[in-house]
Amino acid sequence: MAKKKIVTSPSEMLSKCIVEGMQENKAKDIVVLDLRELESRVCDFFVVCSGESSTQVEGITNAITRYTRKALKEKPWHIEGQRNSEWVLLDYIDVVAHIFYKEARNYYEIEELWADAVRTDIAE
Repeated sequence: MAKKKIVTSPSEMLSKCIVEGMQENKAKDIVVLDLRELESRVCDFFVVCSGESSTQVEGITNAITRYTRKALKEKPWHIEGQRNSEWVLLDYIDVVAHIFYKEARNYYEIEELWADAVRTDIAE
């Protein structure tokens, strides 16, 4: 019996790398939203996590950019929100990472806005 070859898209590999970068700096409540099947999608994946403080949000942001650059030679096309570190958005075009300070994440409820997406909760 022939083994099936699992083909992983570049955006899927990038989302996994972003998760690893988040885990490197002890991010909480990591969720991957697969938007590929949604008609109104803005990208392929959202990767969302929380930090316990603005300092940790900044550290997670730095860990992700360092990790993706080292592992995949990728860097964000755009970074938003670094000034106050309550909600930092790293835009890699096909994958967008959202790093929230925990109170801001509860307020914006981004996972609820994209509730039709396939959701994967990452164990800590």
